[in-house]
Amino acid sequence: MSNSYTTLWTNDLCRELDRSGYAGRRLTMLFGGPHQSLPSFERAGVQPGDRIYPVRAFRTRLHVLGVMEVARIIPYEDAGAELHDDDYAKLLDWKPLKSGCVTEVILGPPGSPLTFGTVVPADLLERLTFTSRRGERTLRYVDDGRLVRSVSLQGIYRLTTASAAELHQLVVGNGS
Repeated sequence: MSNSYTTLWTNDLCRELDRSGYAGRRLTMLFGGPHQSLPSFERAGVQPGDRIYPVRAFRTRLHVLGVMEVARIIPYEDAGAELHDDDYAKLLDWKPLKSGCVTEVILGPPGSPLTFGTVVPADLLERLTFTSRRGERTLRYVDDGRLVRSVSLQGIYRLTTASAAELHQLVVGNGS
């Protein structure tokens, strides 16, 4: 059974992607690493077939930026040897996502278009639930439907099946 995960993108990264014309491009590649600023998808348990939802915390709201299905995870150091020419061109194209120490490349078929305007509604934000070996948890620092702090989103976190379905519907309902 496949899982779904969120990964938090910084506002600086989102501004750079928006300024550089990435809005509307379909997600095909993500990068992971050993640090909190660029966490490891493999360490989070991500496998081929799983879905990744990049999110952004901006002005007390959570934005879902799109969704991408994972086809392969390869070590970044092997990317040149393992990727076909088309995929290697995508690696170069998504260069802004490659901040910090990159150790892994997540490849997928074209996902949803990258968008910066899809806000998670307040009621969904309040019930958005993540799961781990320790159990389930909702987001901390949500007050009256507003995201006061984003610390509980920093990293890569597995969504419950119900929350993943609601996020997916939110992305699909907005044109993907």
